[in-house]
Amino acid sequence: MTDISSVTSTATAFIARQTADLNRAAGVAKTGFANALAKVEAAVGIKPSTGFVAGPTFEAHTIAGQTKTAFNNALNATKAALHIKP
Repeated sequence: MTDISSVTSTATAFIARQTADLNRAAGVAKTGFANALAKVEAAVGIKPSTGFVAGPTFEAHTIAGQTKTAFNNALNATKAALHIKP
């Protein structure tokens, strides 16, 4: 017959191992989400990825800055084609 203390200690060890695995998985998920969020924030321009908060380096790393640059380049090309002076 099995001793009750060995069953209790086995059950306790099993629950402790499951809890540790869940905590580890939660930590990995939290880190992954935080990294993804930081990348999105930097891409959209909410948070700088380079330490710059304005200027050409900041704008070169954001979607808003890249769109602005593309628009300005298109506008300048149109002005040049139509011979419009600034």
